[in-house]
Amino acid sequence: MSLDQFREEVVDFLEANCLKSMRKPILDESDTYWGGRNATFKNEDQEKWFHAMAEKGWTTPTWPAKYGGGGLSKEHGIVLKKEMTRLGCRPPLLSFGIWMLGPALLKFGSEEQREEHLPGIIKGEVRWCQGYSEPGAGSDLAGLQTSAISDGDHYIVNGQKVWTSYADQADKIFALTRTDNSSKKQIGITFLLIDMLTQGVSTRPIKLISGKSPFCETFFDNVRVPKANVIGDENAGWTVAKYLLTHERASIAGASDSDVMTPISYYAKSKVGVDKNGVLNDVMLRSRIAEWEMDAASFKFTMDRYAQEMKAGQSIGAKSSFMKYYGGELNKKKYELRLECEGRTSLAWDGEGFKGGKVARQFCRTKGNSIEGGTSEIQLNIVAKHILGLPS
Repeated sequence: MSLDQFREEVVDFLEANCLKSMRKPILDESDTYWGGRNATFKNEDQEKWFHAMAEKGWTTPTWPAKYGGGGLSKEHGIVLKKEMTRLGCRPPLLSFGIWMLGPALLKFGSEEQREEHLPGIIKGEVRWCQGYSEPGAGSDLAGLQTSAISDGDHYIVNGQKVWTSYADQADKIFALTRTDNSSKKQIGITFLLIDMLTQGVSTRPIKLISGKSPFCETFFDNVRVPKANVIGDENAGWTVAKYLLTHERASIAGASDSDVMTPISYYAKSKVGVDKNGVLNDVMLRSRIAEWEMDAASFKFTMDRYAQEMKAGQSIGAKSSFMKYYGGELNKKKYELRLECEGRTSLAWDGEGFKGGKVARQFCRTKGNSIEGGTSEIQLNIVAKHILGLPS
């Protein structure tokens, strides 16, 4: 099918299935759907939109059709994304399985593992979380100590992970474990898939300054995990981990994508007011918002280019660190502008009249962008060494 014919088909499908309520800016997490065993939809429109997209495999449009993906070419996938953006369509499904685990399975997983896990990701039936960082192994991730001791056809896993986003809502976790202490620390790491319902797995939310708890501590106490759940080879999980980190940093960077999040101008016009021509009254604020929107647009184009490189099988390497750093900075700047739009009320921390201090709490939450997925200092070091060619 030609791209023009496909575009017509896409537009017809989106117009028929993406209802008006699913084309509004995302205001909070309830406007998104993450899937999973215990997932619920916010409303009937959200449910219809998700099922329409999942049925066509367009939750993962360019993944192979034999696993339930859309099977689209790179070019056709771009057309779909552009038309969704043009119409303001919300993502039908948000998922660490889509952003991180899926690409790793497609590259390193066996055919049996792909057939077992990819359909559940695509259909939103299984919600995954990530088990990488530990209390003593954050930026120095290779120093992790969660152990996986061989016991016949299983491993016995003991240890702790921290900052495991949404672990208390996840069905399964992809985790890095230590299977060999006798060699270089990057060697001896194994990538394991673990069901969160397995005996010995427990989670505890970490309350943030924002008042919410997307992060958790996750504990493993003599957890039996089948060796069939190893992705790649035993003791070669560091290779899988590095590949997955590229996709994680890209997804964190995408948090500032103006196509998904609510535009700043949406808030500014409602809070600051406009003149008779519909132009924002505050000239200086208007200028700063315009600057941010230009930066965001430039960053989006760069993200799109890197995404196409990855889909073409090219390694983007240290570019993922640039994306993660700049995306985080862009997101922090966005919420600084949000505070400015709100005026004095933005400083409120609680109270019904201030929506529970939502803006101030969201602003505080963005400070975590400098830490999660690797600290900004680490990302800048990587960029300096591997992109700019500066000495260590």
